[in-house]
Amino acid sequence: MIAVAILAAGRGTRMKSSLPKVLHPLGGRSIVEHVLAGLAELDPVRRLVIVGYEADRVKQTLSSQSDLEFVYQTEQLGTGHAVQQVIPYLQEFEGDLLVLNGDVPLLRPTTLHQLVHVHQHQGNAATILTAYLPDPKGYGRVFCDGQNRVTQIVEDRDCTPAQKQNRRVNAGIYCFRWSALAEVLPQLQATNTQQEYYLTDTVSDLQPVMAVDVEDYQEILGINDRKQLATAYQILQDRIKDDWMKAGVTLIDPDSITIDPTVQLSPDVIIEPQTHLRGDTTIRSGCRIGPGTLIENSQIDENVTVLYSVVTDSHAQANTRIGPYTHLRGHVQVGQGCRIGNFVELKNSTVGDRTNVAHLSYLGDATVGDQVNVGAGTITANYDGVRKHRTEIGDRSKTGSNSVLVAPVTLGSDVTVAAGSVVTEDVPADALVIARARQVVKPGWRLQPPPLNR
Repeated sequence: MIAVAILAAGRGTRMKSSLPKVLHPLGGRSIVEHVLAGLAELDPVRRLVIVGYEADRVKQTLSSQSDLEFVYQTEQLGTGHAVQQVIPYLQEFEGDLLVLNGDVPLLRPTTLHQLVHVHQHQGNAATILTAYLPDPKGYGRVFCDGQNRVTQIVEDRDCTPAQKQNRRVNAGIYCFRWSALAEVLPQLQATNTQQEYYLTDTVSDLQPVMAVDVEDYQEILGINDRKQLATAYQILQDRIKDDWMKAGVTLIDPDSITIDPTVQLSPDVIIEPQTHLRGDTTIRSGCRIGPGTLIENSQIDENVTVLYSVVTDSHAQANTRIGPYTHLRGHVQVGQGCRIGNFVELKNSTVGDRTNVAHLSYLGDATVGDQVNVGAGTITANYDGVRKHRTEIGDRSKTGSNSVLVAPVTLGSDVTVAAGSVVTEDVPADALVIARARQVVKPGWRLQPPPLNR
């Protein structure tokens, strides 16, 4: 049985932001949401988030997470002080406590699972996650015996020249037997230059304590400033793209592509350069996406192509072609085998199967049937200055170039709208509608030059 405490109370002054450090976005999630996602393989019985600076803002961001408990740290007096705040919450708890930092978002679920497994299998009082860094400057060094039992932890500033040669560092991630930790936590003293209570000070009073080395040292990198945030994003992107390429997705130019961790791709998807996939997006087999495309919170079914376009909060069904320079937004539903083409914008609209909206059109708040052909320059005038209104177009209807459909208006099935028409009234099925002024031709209209002055 395991509980988790996440330290998320600090402001993060080096971020130079009013936003709490743990809420800064990192690839579609906040930093602290990445930390929570790392618990996927553990199934903890309790998840406690220790909050302080802008606590309500942190709670609001995490409101969709079920079963979180928020613990307040009104003064930020160090890691030991933060964990002291959970004592009243775990009075009757008999298991182990995993302590995570809310600004260390790159830990893999397998790493945390291994840490907890070693801790419980070995019966340790405490187990520390450690890593070998190429440049350990600034990190506390961890010294162990031949069985990986911790003999000493020395802060960087206190290390002798010989001790500084040790590249094994403390990652700040711990698993404790709670009953043992609860006995020593109240005894912590702030006897250091920072006048803070350090969680590492409990280690000397607990036995046995073991170190577990993480294979990829990048997992333990924390975020304290914008540069480190950018570094973490690059590491996260490299992981995501490597995983998708191993799973059968083709990335034409991985360095120019970004993919959120929440995106789902199927084998045989091709992602072209300068394409960005965001949020709750799913792309099925046979799709070719990009170049120069943004898709966010959308579902793209099999064998769809999307070229130089923006798709948000929408669904494109199989065998549809989108773009170039198409914008789908506001919950658009596009049927199978459609063509949504050059410089077309669809908003809050449903388009039936095998319908073409090929170029230079805007359909807002519209329901369009099957096999409709929307001519170039067709516009639904859906806003009367106060409210939005809907337009309905029946199956197999056609609109001529530069038609305006003034909502609310309904066109039946098999309707033809003459080019240049402004349709303001409903049209029955199987009809031709012409709504334009009759052409007038006046011969000899060319202006005569004025007489010359002599």
